[in-house]
Amino acid sequence: MTARSLWPQGGLWRHRDFLKLWSAETISQFGTQVSQLALPLVALLVLDASAFEVAALGTVEFLPFILFTLPAGVWVDRLPRRPILIVGDLGRAILLATIPIAYFTDVLTLEHLYVVGFLVGVCTVFFDVAYQSYLPSLVSREQIIEGNSKFEISRSAAQLGGPGFAGGLIEVLTAPYAVLLDAVSFLASGVFILRIRKQEDPVAPEADGSRTSMWTELKEGLRFVLGNPNLRAQAGCTATSNLFFSVAFSIYIVFAVRELGLSAGVIGIVFSIGSASSLLAAVAAMRLTKHFGIGPTTIAVTMLQGPATLLAAFAPAGNEAIPVLIASQLPIAFSIVVYNIVQVSYRQAICPPRLQGRMNSVMRFIVWGTIPIGTLAGGALGTWIGLRETIVIGGIGGGLSFLWILLSPQRHLREMPEPVEDEPRTTEAGAGLPNIADPLSPADDPV
Repeated sequence: MTARSLWPQGGLWRHRDFLKLWSAETISQFGTQVSQLALPLVALLVLDASAFEVAALGTVEFLPFILFTLPAGVWVDRLPRRPILIVGDLGRAILLATIPIAYFTDVLTLEHLYVVGFLVGVCTVFFDVAYQSYLPSLVSREQIIEGNSKFEISRSAAQLGGPGFAGGLIEVLTAPYAVLLDAVSFLASGVFILRIRKQEDPVAPEADGSRTSMWTELKEGLRFVLGNPNLRAQAGCTATSNLFFSVAFSIYIVFAVRELGLSAGVIGIVFSIGSASSLLAAVAAMRLTKHFGIGPTTIAVTMLQGPATLLAAFAPAGNEAIPVLIASQLPIAFSIVVYNIVQVSYRQAICPPRLQGRMNSVMRFIVWGTIPIGTLAGGALGTWIGLRETIVIGGIGGGLSFLWILLSPQRHLREMPEPVEDEPRTTEAGAGLPNIADPLSPADDPV
């Protein structure tokens, strides 16, 4: 029996270009697990940063999602997306590599971490908008959920094995040198994307051959998202969840180190074991949505997150905290993965190809734009009222985010709807926008 015959048949397993994109994403996901643990530990252990300064690092990293996400969507719709992905990967590789170099030469500062975090965030903004917009042009509409499920399998596997590996690597090499592995992973990711052969469809020109203004194009994306009651609810749910869970998890590592007394290696093991359910979620997401429907599945998994976060706030100090933190992480990891697969696949499926970049940028602006607000608030609250109390506030607020979906037409949505019908554009500002103000009103709901 040959290796080729052992390779799975059907679906995207034989799609060469998708496999390259999947390989790129898998490699970078494992590398990112290292820096997600290493960067705050560099600030905490090497530079002796306070809880507020560690949380501020998270704020700086996500600040670009407020500043650059919306214009990034316009550029992603105007330009080929593969080159944007390659530049984003190479840029992040170079930026992260400066941290171990600065540490080796004894010039590493907290300001350096902030600058690198901000610029890596800028690269991530363009990469993520292009990446989510690129998948529908690479695979058929019927394969979008399968593609997103495979990406989440990689993310889940990285979350399962990555933190434990990262914690051990940090203890052996120290945190600054461990960041170098993430830089190498972005470099490898860029090489895989460079090898994708499928050519993207060219951007459709205007009827008169001219180009509309950035503001006019941006309004199309805003109208598409804000005019759709299901996308509005999805954006509100995710933004609320991200806001409050950023409050809780911006000081989570500080809480684990300084209040529970856990080492980097133990924290990595907790994250790894706690992420085991995410792999199950990536495999089960499609079956859950087929059996229960898109809306009910989204509501159910969102309701899990609040109580699970509250459990972490009551963990005792020392090694007795380990099983409590793992029990907290398991439902959180499961719910996040199922939610991401369902909501990303839904919006990719209904969006016209020429609006993919702007739709994704508007969604990212709304749902990730709350993260720096949450991390900054978490750092402040952790300093003023205490670390445990801050996690409690994050858990209660995040636990109520399901109400957005419950009170929207999406609660009845069971099957993936057809794409929204697109209409021709005109160059007059505000005119010729797609007639998509309410594409899935209750009367038109496919349920």
